[in-house]
Amino acid sequence: MAIKQSFDYIERELFFGKSKVYMLAINGFTQTEVLQHIVADVQSLSDGEGKIRDLENFIDSKLGFAQVAYVEDWDALIKNLLSGQTILMIDGFDRAVSIDTRTYPIRSISEPDTEKVTRGAKDGFVENIIMNTALMRRRIRDPKLTFELHQVGTDSKTDVAIAYIKGKAEEGLIEEVRHKLDDMQITSLTMGMQSLKELLIPRSYFHPLPSVLTTERPDVASSYLEEGYVLLVPDASPMVMVLPCSIFQFTQSPEDYYKSPIIGNYIRMMRMFSLLASLLLLPLFLLFGVHIPLPEEFALVNTEGMTPLKLFIMVLVIEVALELFRYSTAHTSERFAGALSIVGGLIIGDIAIDLEWASLEVLFYGAVTMLSTLSIASLEMAEGIRIYRVFLILCTGFWGVWGFAIGLVLVLLSVITTPTFHRTSYFWPLVPFNGGALKTLLFRYPTCKAQPSSILKEQKKKRK
Repeated sequence: MAIKQSFDYIERELFFGKSKVYMLAINGFTQTEVLQHIVADVQSLSDGEGKIRDLENFIDSKLGFAQVAYVEDWDALIKNLLSGQTILMIDGFDRAVSIDTRTYPIRSISEPDTEKVTRGAKDGFVENIIMNTALMRRRIRDPKLTFELHQVGTDSKTDVAIAYIKGKAEEGLIEEVRHKLDDMQITSLTMGMQSLKELLIPRSYFHPLPSVLTTERPDVASSYLEEGYVLLVPDASPMVMVLPCSIFQFTQSPEDYYKSPIIGNYIRMMRMFSLLASLLLLPLFLLFGVHIPLPEEFALVNTEGMTPLKLFIMVLVIEVALELFRYSTAHTSERFAGALSIVGGLIIGDIAIDLEWASLEVLFYGAVTMLSTLSIASLEMAEGIRIYRVFLILCTGFWGVWGFAIGLVLVLLSVITTPTFHRTSYFWPLVPFNGGALKTLLFRYPTCKAQPSSILKEQKKKRK
């Protein structure tokens, strides 16, 4: 350890009575004021006393801090030190004292940008595992709620907590998560949640859809815990992972449950329609505009005088341009995002039409496709659908009807074979079929009907 070379190590040589003490901590991870009070109290109590004879008795009687532990080997000592704890090594004893005075740099709790709701809770997870578990514990005051702490990464030693409610989560699932975390061969989780997802479920380029569900909202995470799911809570990440996962979970949003049941169901149906529109609208526009001309009374596009190659290039240009526009606004300061959207929507669109790089029809269907993509609740699902859409556009543009048909079959195969955790079908509860679970995932039920049956039985008994 480069204690002398690294400026952020705090080291002091102190005396407790006549016993020499070496203190070691890391600046920025330690609550300095708390540590000063602890040391000052111990030194004042031990002033003039002899050497410490019984370490445990001395700590129990003199050190009135809540979280104190004894460390007997160097590996544990280094791990505690690098995680932010203060180490006291007292002369004459073969074990050190670890005091949990740590604090981490943390931003304020705020609503996640990607999971906003018009009504409801406005808090979200932060990059602190202690704070994140407390946000869930605040909502579920159940003694069976458990957070098992594991460390992943030989260098980073990132804390990852397995969260579940005993008796509700499947024991086989919990055990599989434990084995996966303990057997991970990785130096560090530098990219946090994304690194953890790729290690848990390896995937190929053939599967762009997400294999696990992540959320930044404590209320959503708590509801999944109550339903028997297992959560992974990594430190230094504002997200938690929900295991296992199916495609129907990506059609849900917390907004559905902060509205009345009928409004929530309407919004959910619109979201499902948007998912299909995001995938198929532009490829179908290209297909019916060039390869399968519709009768004039049913035609929704005007492609008169348009060659197949020109229309194909226009669709590709609009797809790429709208994607660049979306990324530019997403990574632009909020002060300029509004002005950029006006410039992109008015000026660039008019110029593209004047230069004959696009037509009104192509711009319209491209804009509707973009709106449909933005209305998908999960950002990862929307990005996967976007990859499928570009693939279908290329297949349709190069090979026509057969290209669209073969491309659609390949997309369906990719979706069906998307790998998941714990050998769960990506289309559960449709495959294997579970009617009750499927209705719960597809529809938003009133709270009284959504509760477990045991609670309903207790309510009926009280009424009688």
